[in-house]
Amino acid sequence: MKRLAYSLLIVVCAVMFYGCGGNDPDPIAPNPFTLWNSCEALTTLQTYVTDVTNPSSPNFIPQEDRIATFDMDGTFVGELYPTYFEYNMLEYRVLDDADYRDKAPDDVRETAEQIRAFVRDGQKLPDHFDMKHAYAAAKAYSGMTLAQFDNYVKTYAALPANGFVGMTYGQSFYKPMLQVFDYLKANGFTYYVVSGSDRFICRSLVESIGIEPNRVIGMDVRLQSTSQGAEAGVNYTMGKEEDIVRTDELIIKNLKTNKVLQIAQEIGKVPVLSFGNSGGDCAMHNYCLSNKKYKTAAFMLIADDDARDHANRDKGLKLGEQWREAGYIVISMRDDFKTIYGEGVQKVDFTFN
Repeated sequence: MKRLAYSLLIVVCAVMFYGCGGNDPDPIAPNPFTLWNSCEALTTLQTYVTDVTNPSSPNFIPQEDRIATFDMDGTFVGELYPTYFEYNMLEYRVLDDADYRDKAPDDVRETAEQIRAFVRDGQKLPDHFDMKHAYAAAKAYSGMTLAQFDNYVKTYAALPANGFVGMTYGQSFYKPMLQVFDYLKANGFTYYVVSGSDRFICRSLVESIGIEPNRVIGMDVRLQSTSQGAEAGVNYTMGKEEDIVRTDELIIKNLKTNKVLQIAQEIGKVPVLSFGNSGGDCAMHNYCLSNKKYKTAAFMLIADDDARDHANRDKGLKLGEQWREAGYIVISMRDDFKTIYGEGVQKVDFTFN
């Protein structure tokens, strides 16, 4: 009996040490950030996530409250070719699309021409151009069904990204930032895209990286059913044969404090992590950092890599100082990213037809 007991003890110890079934010990978890250099921003993020996901930590955050918000353009999608995707697409729609260019209203055409002058000649955009563009874009795509608009966005996104070889607009994701999404998901976070760009443009672009449409917040135009006309939705019953179409009525440009208001309305919880790249994201960051219930952090990317991207390094460095003074954690695209767009992508001079 003693010999049997001793044998059983050995087996139990072996199972505890090697694992059931005689397997080797669990291998060390792979590095989730293979596209990052060792840097303060990454260390801060990993330390934060380790802390708030540890049930024994006083800073533990339940999974249902692990909410992260991300701006899109310039935060995880390229915006320097040489301007926002939605600006470039409007320029194309109004000035180059044979099916629409002769139908564009004068104010929409003027807006597209100002984008072209900025892109091709370096002319300064007028003050508050973001709002002018929003109103023009609402008109330019009015009457399209959501499926037609989605197809239009994806067709344009399949074009080569201006200023690069080896990449389309639809592929122009900052690859290191995609690893942040994967890391947060693996640690029980839910993330949302909160962008100043059109909500349905954002949905079309991020579909390829697995972000569900219900986790996208952006600029909105009013929608209506195809036969609704001027009838208010509360007084009209949509028929089975109808579709949903875009109108020319802008509801909201999702910038600055509007981002906060939309987060409050659509998510219903104050984020604990926030990622952005510009002054339009400061309100969203400050809302996150105002969370009194949980430990929080806010990150700002700076476009300081003028070798791999079309960046203004001096401007990026100045913004980095400004963001640090505001209490945000700065991510340097030049110093912190091993790659921006991935292998085979190369920055070249801008070209125009």
